Amino acid sequence: MSLSENDPRTPPELSPPRRAAVASTGPMPSRRVFLLSATAAAAAVAAGLVPRLTRPALAGDAPRASAPEHFEVAYSDAEWRRRLTPGQYEILRQEGTERPYSSPLNDEHRAGTFSCAGCALPLFSSRTKFDSHTGWPSFWTPLEHAVGTRTDTTFGMVRTEVHCRRCGGHLGHVFDDGPKPTGLRYCMNGLAMTFSPQAA
Repeated sequence: MSLSENDPRTPPELSPPRRAAVASTGPMPSRRVFLLSATAAAAAVAAGLVPRLTRPALAGDAPRASAPEHFEVAYSDAEWRRRLTPGQYEILRQEGTERPYSSPLNDEHRAGTFSCAGCALPLFSSRTKFDSHTGWPSFWTPLEHAVGTRTDTTFGMVRTEVHCRRCGGHLGHVFDDGPKPTGLRYCMNGLAMTFSPQAA
């Protein structure tokens, strides 16, 4: 419905051409919508869903059509559900994210190896673990030939997703704000891994 000169909602000081221009622009977002959007964005940053070193997704970042990945360990969805706990299934097979500071592996400081909870492939050494203060187990490098990566454009930004090389299970993301020598932060979900202490 367009505005007319007799419409009481039309400010009297606007000329007819200006009123037509205002009418064609449509309704403006309310302050409540703006505040809710800003609050949601701030919560995502606080939760670590929006790391500080990302960039907005661009049109050229759309995934290119390619052959699906094949993994050495592959089960049906029903079999994965049988083998994994509900939390492990949500993260490894549905690319979920656990709550920060919820995993005991975040506070694991013994010498040992962190392996995939889906297929037991060794992924990270305790020698490369560091406290990132993000609430998730973090490492500055994986073991050789342990993980794969792909571009993740969810949440309107570009991130690098990390998954198990052998079964394709989602582990987390890698960011370039880690310590030396690599400068990387492999931010992993604790539920996606198991820990084996090193024998004394």
